Amino acid sequence: MRKVVTTALLLTTISGAAALAQGGPPGSPSWNDSWPGTAVGARAMLERAVRAVQTDKPKALAAFTQGAGDFHWGDLYVFCIDAKTGKIDAHPNQDLIGWDVRILTDQSGKRFGEEMLQTAQPGRFTEVTYSWPRLGTLEPASKSSYITQVDGQICGVGYYR
Repeated sequence: MRKVVTTALLLTTISGAAALAQGGPPGSPSWNDSWPGTAVGARAMLERAVRAVQTDKPKALAAFTQGAGDFHWGDLYVFCIDAKTGKIDAHPNQDLIGWDVRILTDQSGKRFGEEMLQTAQPGRFTEVTYSWPRLGTLEPASKSSYITQVDGQICGVGYYR
């Protein structure tokens, strides 16, 4: 019996590690858009995104837009805004590329794009809360995004509350 339990625990650990390596939580399929992200997951993804931008900015922005690698788990994804122009440089909804975030407001009238531009600082994560539709929907939902400034970009990862 002990051997069966040990084997089951080992298999669970291996499959959980494999799922994490592929970008999903233990027990979930990779790239499952129905998986709800968390504040901890959003922060961890943003930390990886910062390292990717510091290493190779053009490659990182392309990966964020494509949702490649560890940059799209469930409803967590990376977005980046040019800090000077305020225009979106990376987002998995490619229709938003080039939009000026200063014009973005949520359903309550909050100018959250402007807030992101004003509060993002290098080496520090700031949280901005607003309403935004989940990918593939039009219905606004309560969202918080961790943002930071890195190499001329304001990058963020948000999670739905």
